[in-house]
Amino acid sequence: MADGVKVIATNRSARHDYFIDQTYEAGLVLRGTEVKALRMGRAAIGDGYIHVENGEVWLENVHIPEYVQGTWTNHAPRRKRKLLLHHGEIDELLIKTREKGFTIVPLRLYFVKGKVKIEIGIGRGKKMYDKRQALRQKQDDREAQRAMSLRRAD
Repeated sequence: MADGVKVIATNRSARHDYFIDQTYEAGLVLRGTEVKALRMGRAAIGDGYIHVENGEVWLENVHIPEYVQGTWTNHAPRRKRKLLLHHGEIDELLIKTREKGFTIVPLRLYFVKGKVKIEIGIGRGKKMYDKRQALRQKQDDREAQRAMSLRRAD
């Protein structure tokens, strides 16, 4: 937990499936039981997606489980949630997503000073050969690090 940031969930497949060009930090409009469920550290953002509708940014298909001790005031786990961004940022997102191949993906869900934030990114889809090349590069880097650490041990 560095700089008062407590990460709740990350979307590890997003950086594998997309080239992330730009990232933004957005607030979320949540209900009380959703915040309590998130404080328990349970959420899944892997299937989530973001779209701009009528000048507002919406997060959909993110699973925040029901609060265990909640009553009839509990929330729906996969409901549509509004994101809080500045108008200029919304305009940038709208312009970028109108270009071919760009989409908005959730990257990370976290607490900052008690407030729930989400890191979103504008991503360009990777082709299969890009994914293979990235995996190969990662494996080569790992082998080089291993060789250097063995060299230092000698």
